[in-house]
Order: sequence, then structure tokens, then C-alpha cells
Amino acid sequence: MAQFNELSALFINCTLKKSPELSHTDGLISLASKVMQTQGVNTTSFRAVDYDIPPGIQHDMRGKGYDSDPWPELSEQLLAADILVMCGPIWLAENSSVMRIVLERLYATSSALNEKGQFKMYGKVAGTLVSGNEDGVKHASMGNLFALQHIGYTIPPQADAGWLGTIGPGKSYLDEGSGGPQNDFTNRNTTTMVWNLMYLAKLLKDNHFFPQEGNSRSDWENGIKPGFDQIDKWF
Repeated sequence: MAQFNELSALFINCTLKKSPELSHTDGLISLASKVMQTQGVNTTSFRAVDYDIPPGIQHDMRGKGYDSDPWPELSEQLLAADILVMCGPIWLAENSSVMRIVLERLYATSSALNEKGQFKMYGKVAGTLVSGNEDGVKHASMGNLFALQHIGYTIPPQADAGWLGTIGPGKSYLDEGSGGPQNDFTNRNTTTMVWNLMYLAKLLKDNHFFPQEGNSRSDWENGIKPGFDQIDKWF
């Protein structure tokens, strides 16, 4: 049986609610985190809204009109984690504004390279959890997972899960009588997502992540272009 006690996972909650206000997204995070913990994974989480993270696509927005920026320090947690799960609610059929800010800041962080000349996120895996009482889990997940793979994360199959209550005004995930924590579909999909994230993270870590050949920005800039340098140029 696979052992996962060398893995670490970070959940970023992109709720609009500052701590300690109840966040229904935290309910889904707790479910996924507890399943990981049963397998020895070290899990941590934070609410992005608890920090004054400026919008922008620079790694450090100080000097760009902002006096402070906690993102460079927070991003160290991302770089240390083998698994990242972006989590948040749906509002107006879209991800929260906080989710967009965090993904934009992640985009800036990805410009750094590892020792192989690859994006820093190469070899790390990611998934997403979505909550709310509006339709659109798959739509919101689609944008999140595209953004995460674009900056270097590897996405396993069934890398998203979520829970939606009655469409329109109604009970949210952690409200008494919502049925959310007892929902078999959500419980199954969240557990499946967790296992797929753990399996892929372990597979990559045990095999020293992605080989350097063919995907190193540093190699390309140094004229090493495997495959491309062997084709007949048409331009």
C-alpha cells in the first residue's frame, strides 16, 4: 500500500469572510484535509482574505503603489507544499474575487525557475474545491484547473469536487439540516480527488519530478532545443 507521510498539502480558502466568521468552504477543506491526514499527509490551510494581498501580477507589489505585501512570505508555503488545493465559493456564477487575486499572484510566483530551469511549480500537483448555493462547480473548477496547470502544476484526473445547495437562497454547506456533510456524491468525489492528488504527488516525488529534457526554459535560452532542432524548419 502506498505511503504518503512524506507529502505535504496546502489548502488556500478564498472565501470572502475573514476569520473567525463561519466559512462553508472550510467544511469541504476539513473533509479533504482529514482524509489526507488519515494517510499521513501533513496539511495546512489559510484564508487569503485574512491577509491584505494586493492584486497584481508581480511577485512583490511593494513599490507598485502598495506599502505592504504579504504574498512573498505566503508564497513560501506554496513552494514548500507538494499538493495545492485552491478552494472557494461561487458568487454570480463565478469564483470569488479573492480566488482571482490569488491566482494572479500565483502567476507571478511561477516565473521563478527550479534548478532544472523549469517553472518552480513543476513536480507539484493541484486540485480545487468549490462551495456555494449557485450552479457552476464545473465552470468554476475549469478556470481554476486551467490556471494551475498553466503555471506548472500537474493535474490528476478527477481533481475537482464541490457542494451546491438548493439553487437560490437556501442552506449552505455547514448550515444545520443542509445535508451537505452527508451528501454521498460530494463525499465520494472529494475523497477520490484526495487520493488522486496523493498518488500523483508521490509518483512525481519518487521519480524526481519531470525530466529536464524538452521543458527547460534555461536550456531553450542556451540553445538546447531537443526535438525542435531536429525538424525541417518551415520558416
